[in-house]
Amino acid sequence: MIIGLYDFVVKTHEGSTKDLKDYQGSVVLVVNTASRCGYTPQYAGLQDLDTQYGDSGLKVLAFPCNQFGQQEPGTNEDIQAFCQVNYGVKFPVFAKIDVNGDNADPLYQYLTGLEPAQPIQWNFTKFLFGRDGRFIGRYEPKVTPKEMTKHIEAALG
Repeated sequence: MIIGLYDFVVKTHEGSTKDLKDYQGSVVLVVNTASRCGYTPQYAGLQDLDTQYGDSGLKVLAFPCNQFGQQEPGTNEDIQAFCQVNYGVKFPVFAKIDVNGDNADPLYQYLTGLEPAQPIQWNFTKFLFGRDGRFIGRYEPKVTPKEMTKHIEAALG
């Protein structure tokens, strides 16, 4: 039975799997992303968070999705290249998934059930979890990574 963040296994962009248990003890920020969105520049802010707080225990996990305005049409390889070339992304960008609907990835079925329970409205919706895997909060796309700094610092202790 799935009960928390660490109970999920996700697909990497190469097609293998990654157990989210590997992130136990870290503060985890989960984000659905897209390469052709008005919010796409948030990749830079997410990388800044990863650079600034990664050594302190923050893990940024990105999940590309093409469900909003077809703004992530590329292959997993295209997405990786885009993120690295344009934003120098070093945090994991996993395989492209659906975040809503009948084909939603199980991780996102769980995330959208957290309070306030609602479907993902757009790209760059963020979910923050504490070191213990406890859900801290959901941040809609208009909330920039920089605006999350105080929440991340509090979670890192």
